[in-house]
Amino acid sequence: MIDSSRSDGPERPGRLAGKTAIITGTGSGQGRAAALAFAAEGAAVIGCDIDADGAEETVRQVRQAGGRMSSTHPVDLTNEQAVAAWAAEVTAEHASVDILYANAAATRFAPVEDLTFSDWQWNVAHEMDVVFLPVKYFWRQLAATGNAAIVLVGSTAGVTGSVTNGRLAHTATKGAVVAMTKQLAAEGAPFGIRVNTVSPGMIRTPATEGDLLSADHPMNGIAEHIPLGRIGTPDEVAKCALFLASDEASYVTGANLMVDGGWSAVLPG
Repeated sequence: MIDSSRSDGPERPGRLAGKTAIITGTGSGQGRAAALAFAAEGAAVIGCDIDADGAEETVRQVRQAGGRMSSTHPVDLTNEQAVAAWAAEVTAEHASVDILYANAAATRFAPVEDLTFSDWQWNVAHEMDVVFLPVKYFWRQLAATGNAAIVLVGSTAGVTGSVTNGRLAHTATKGAVVAMTKQLAAEGAPFGIRVNTVSPGMIRTPATEGDLLSADHPMNGIAEHIPLGRIGTPDEVAKCALFLASDEASYVTGANLMVDGGWSAVLPG
């Protein structure tokens, strides 16, 4: 009988061993999956979320799995003063910051004729500002390491339109995130900062199950139009972000990795 509990060699060090990783929006969904994945690979994870209860639960799950994680919550990432204070607090407590995964975002959908200017501004704040502010206030700490990684979160909405979902504001803001990736990669290269994006397609999360995948939404049956024939999971996005954050992607910067089952690669898109 083979004893599967034994190892014939030294245990492989985690791909993020010795690194400190900032992950925003760790209260649920893709942020929670990333916190678990990054911690499992050896990172000391520092999270934040506006949802204090969800953030606490993620910390509990990471620690229960043997990982290291702390979290500040609630943090409003649309508030510059709050982000600046959070970054200063993290800097005071940690010698270095190696990874920033700017995962947090929220959106509102509406066709252009129903889209209010208030909703437009809300999307800009919750999908662009929540990326810009953490990048701005952790930039110096990341540059100081000489070998840092930033991973942003785009979307298929940032590279394609949709005939089934009114999403002008969401498309604009996610398109901006993809564009920001390229400029940040250019500005970060002299400091050893790599900047890449993961762009998820349809992912099953508490948010999408209550909206795009709800029984009465026209996108409910979208899986049949996805080449791989199914909806993605938060873990699948987290694994791609983990790769881009790790030294395995040491020669990758300015890239936009589509995590969508081939959805954006085929017509009708």
